[in-house]
This record gives sequence, structure tokens and C-alpha cells, in this order.
Amino acid sequence: QPHLVESGGGLVQPGGTLRLSCAASGFTSGFYAIGWFRQAPGKEREGVSCISSRDGSTYYADSVKGRFTISRDSAKNTVYLQMNSLKPEDTALYFCAAAGRVRATVQTMCVRGDYDYWGKGTLVTVSS
Repeated sequence: QPHLVESGGGLVQPGGTLRLSCAASGFTSGFYAIGWFRQAPGKEREGVSCISSRDGSTYYADSVKGRFTISRDSAKNTVYLQMNSLKPEDTALYFCAAAGRVRATVQTMCVRGDYDYWGKGTLVTVSS
């Protein structure tokens, strides 16, 4: 069974950095794309950043462009989210998700949250 496990969340001061990791296992047929989503209390889930497993094309939400970087290590079946210059509004539960098949572009699927497999999340709190 496909399985995603996030790690790396925690409490950080504004302006600080964190790196989230997502370890993927059980994807015997691979996946089309993998990405990070977040949900803050009282808000809808938001696609933060996604990356294609085929060509490495990426999507970033406007709110994180220039501050967050998504990357993948295919040998380790792990995807990372490097988060710099963190702001209090980045506080949320961050989920890793994978899409088993193509439905649209990586960007469109990320915005829609149209992914098949989800981790349980890791909490990021940005506060002084």
C-alpha cells in the first residue's frame, strides 16, 4: 500500500527556516507528482508546492514563491520542502500527497488538491 510519512515540523521564530521531509513507500507503479499542502485553523487546505516525477516541473503558491523550495531525492523516495523566511501566516498542518495518475498539469492538480494519497501531516508553528 502506498504510504507517505512527513517529518521536520516544529516551532520556529519568524524569519527562521525549516526543512520538511516526506518519505514515500509502496508506490510499486510510481506516481505522477508529489507535493506539499497545508491547512491552517479555520482555513481551507492550500496547495503549497508540487513537483512532477516525470520532468521535475514545479508549482509554488504565490504566498511562498521565493521563500520555499521543493526538491526530491529519487534514490531515497523522499521529497523535501525547504522553508526560509518563515512568517506567522505559514503556521499550519503541512501534508505530503502523491498523485497516482495524470489528470491535468502539475500546477492545476496542485491548486485543486487533486491527489490520491495523503500523509497524516506535520505541524509547523511560526511564532515568537
